Amino acid sequence: MDKREAIGSWLSGPRAAAENAGVDFGYRGEQLGLPEDGPGSIARPGRRLGALAVDWAMCVLIASQLITQSYQQSTSNWALLLFFVMGALTVGTVGFTPGKRLFGLRIVALDTGRVNPLRSLLRTALLCVAIPALIWDRDGRGLHDRLARTVEVRI
Repeated sequence: MDKREAIGSWLSGPRAAAENAGVDFGYRGEQLGLPEDGPGSIARPGRRLGALAVDWAMCVLIASQLITQSYQQSTSNWALLLFFVMGALTVGTVGFTPGKRLFGLRIVALDTGRVNPLRSLLRTALLCVAIPALIWDRDGRGLHDRLARTVEVRI
Protein backbone atom coordinates (compact mmCIF):
# COMPACT_ATOMS: atom_id res chain seq x y z
CA MET A 1 0.00 0.00 0.00
CA ASP A 2 1.22 3.46 -0.88
CA LYS A 3 1.78 5.83 2.07
CA ARG A 4 -0.63 8.30 0.53
CA GLU A 5 -3.39 5.70 0.67
CA ALA A 6 -2.68 5.02 4.35
CA ILE A 7 -3.03 8.65 5.40
CA GLY A 8 -5.97 9.47 3.17
CA SER A 9 -6.56 12.56 1.15
CA TRP A 10 -7.44 15.95 2.51
CA LEU A 11 -11.03 15.33 1.41
CA SER A 12 -11.65 11.90 2.87
CA GLY A 13 -9.37 12.04 5.89
CA PRO A 14 -7.50 9.26 7.67
CA ARG A 15 -10.66 7.52 8.90
CA ALA A 16 -11.88 6.88 5.36
CA ALA A 17 -8.45 5.56 4.40
CA ALA A 18 -8.46 3.22 7.41
CA GLU A 19 -11.97 1.99 6.52
CA ASN A 20 -10.82 1.37 2.94
CA ALA A 21 -7.94 -0.66 4.36
CA GLY A 22 -10.41 -2.87 6.24
CA VAL A 23 -10.55 -1.33 9.72
CA ASP A 24 -14.04 -1.62 11.28
CA PHE A 25 -14.90 1.33 13.52
CA GLY A 26 -18.48 0.25 14.02
CA TYR A 27 -21.29 2.76 14.29
CA ARG A 28 -21.72 5.64 16.72
CA GLY A 29 -22.93 4.35 20.06
CA GLU A 30 -22.00 0.71 19.49
CA GLN A 31 -19.48 0.77 22.36
CA LEU A 32 -22.21 2.16 24.63
CA GLY A 33 -24.69 -0.57 23.71
CA LEU A 34 -27.03 1.78 21.84
CA PRO A 35 -28.85 0.96 18.59
CA GLU A 36 -27.48 2.17 15.28
CA ASP A 37 -30.56 4.19 14.31
CA GLY A 38 -34.06 4.97 15.51
CA PRO A 39 -35.15 5.69 19.09
CA GLY A 40 -32.34 5.37 21.61
CA SER A 41 -29.57 5.92 19.06
CA ILE A 42 -26.91 8.63 19.39
CA ALA A 43 -28.20 12.05 18.34
CA ARG A 44 -26.65 13.42 15.17
CA PRO A 45 -24.74 16.73 15.25
CA GLY A 46 -27.28 18.59 13.12
CA ARG A 47 -30.13 17.91 15.52
CA ARG A 48 -27.96 18.75 18.50
CA LEU A 49 -26.92 22.09 17.01
CA GLY A 50 -30.50 22.87 16.04
CA ALA A 51 -31.72 22.20 19.58
CA LEU A 52 -28.91 24.33 20.99
CA ALA A 53 -29.80 27.18 18.63
CA VAL A 54 -33.48 27.05 19.68
CA ASP A 55 -32.57 27.02 23.38
CA TRP A 56 -30.10 29.88 22.99
CA ALA A 57 -32.50 31.98 20.89
CA MET A 58 -35.21 31.47 23.50
CA CYS A 59 -32.87 32.58 26.30
CA VAL A 60 -31.73 35.66 24.34
CA LEU A 61 -35.34 36.57 23.59
CA ILE A 62 -36.33 36.28 27.26
CA ALA A 63 -33.26 38.21 28.40
CA SER A 64 -33.70 41.00 25.86
CA GLN A 65 -37.43 41.45 26.32
CA LEU A 66 -38.00 40.76 30.02
CA ILE A 67 -34.73 41.61 31.77
CA THR A 68 -32.87 44.32 29.84
CA GLN A 69 -35.86 45.61 27.77
CA SER A 70 -33.57 45.89 24.72
CA TYR A 71 -30.59 44.15 23.23
CA GLN A 72 -27.58 45.51 25.12
CA GLN A 73 -24.14 44.22 25.97
CA SER A 74 -25.41 42.72 29.22
CA THR A 75 -28.15 40.77 27.42
CA SER A 76 -25.73 37.99 26.48
CA ASN A 77 -24.68 37.57 30.10
CA TRP A 78 -28.29 37.30 31.21
CA ALA A 79 -29.00 34.89 28.36
CA LEU A 80 -26.11 32.67 29.47
CA LEU A 81 -27.44 32.66 33.04
CA LEU A 82 -30.93 31.78 31.79
CA PHE A 83 -29.44 29.05 29.58
CA PHE A 84 -27.64 27.55 32.57
CA VAL A 85 -30.71 27.63 34.81
CA MET A 86 -33.01 26.27 32.11
CA GLY A 87 -30.60 23.47 31.18
CA ALA A 88 -29.84 22.44 34.75
CA LEU A 89 -33.50 22.39 35.78
CA THR A 90 -35.05 20.78 32.71
CA VAL A 91 -32.37 18.17 32.01
CA GLY A 92 -32.23 17.27 35.71
CA THR A 93 -36.00 16.75 35.93
CA VAL A 94 -37.48 15.70 32.58
CA GLY A 95 -34.30 14.90 30.62
CA PHE A 96 -34.55 17.51 27.87
CA THR A 97 -34.69 21.24 27.22
CA PRO A 98 -37.44 22.78 25.06
CA GLY A 99 -35.11 22.79 22.04
CA LYS A 100 -34.13 19.17 22.55
CA ARG A 101 -37.80 18.18 22.84
CA LEU A 102 -38.60 20.07 19.65
CA PHE A 103 -35.85 18.15 17.81
CA GLY A 104 -36.75 14.79 19.40
CA LEU A 105 -33.70 14.44 21.67
CA ARG A 106 -33.22 13.41 25.28
CA ILE A 107 -30.31 13.25 27.74
CA VAL A 108 -29.88 9.94 29.56
CA ALA A 109 -27.36 8.71 32.10
CA LEU A 110 -25.33 5.72 30.95
CA ASP A 111 -25.81 3.71 34.12
CA THR A 112 -29.33 4.55 35.37
CA GLY A 113 -31.06 6.09 32.36
CA ARG A 114 -32.21 9.14 34.35
CA VAL A 115 -30.00 12.18 34.80
CA ASN A 116 -29.78 13.22 38.44
CA PRO A 117 -29.60 16.94 39.28
CA LEU A 118 -25.86 16.90 40.11
CA ARG A 119 -24.96 15.40 36.75
CA SER A 120 -27.26 17.91 35.11
CA LEU A 121 -25.49 20.79 36.87
CA LEU A 122 -22.07 19.50 35.81
CA ARG A 123 -23.15 18.88 32.22
CA THR A 124 -24.80 22.28 31.87
CA ALA A 125 -21.89 24.15 33.48
CA LEU A 126 -19.45 22.49 31.08
CA LEU A 127 -21.77 23.22 28.15
CA CYS A 128 -21.84 26.91 29.13
CA VAL A 129 -18.02 26.99 29.02
CA ALA A 130 -18.39 25.74 25.38
CA ILE A 131 -14.89 24.23 24.94
CA PRO A 132 -15.84 20.77 26.32
CA ALA A 133 -18.79 20.64 23.94
CA LEU A 134 -16.47 21.13 20.97
CA ILE A 135 -14.30 18.11 21.82
CA TRP A 136 -16.02 14.90 20.64
CA ASP A 137 -15.14 11.24 20.88
CA ARG A 138 -15.77 8.71 18.11
CA ASP A 139 -19.29 8.08 19.43
CA GLY A 140 -20.18 11.74 18.94
CA ARG A 141 -20.33 12.52 22.65
CA GLY A 142 -18.91 15.83 23.77
CA LEU A 143 -16.47 16.06 26.65
CA HIS A 144 -19.27 17.56 28.77
CA ASP A 145 -21.30 14.36 28.22
CA ARG A 146 -18.34 12.10 28.95
CA LEU A 147 -17.51 13.84 32.23
CA ALA A 148 -21.14 13.78 33.35
CA ARG A 149 -21.49 10.16 32.14
CA THR A 150 -24.48 11.04 29.97
CA VAL A 151 -25.40 10.62 26.33
CA GLU A 152 -27.80 12.52 24.06
CA VAL A 153 -30.13 10.14 22.25
CA ARG A 154 -33.09 10.31 19.89
CA ILE A 155 -36.57 9.88 21.35
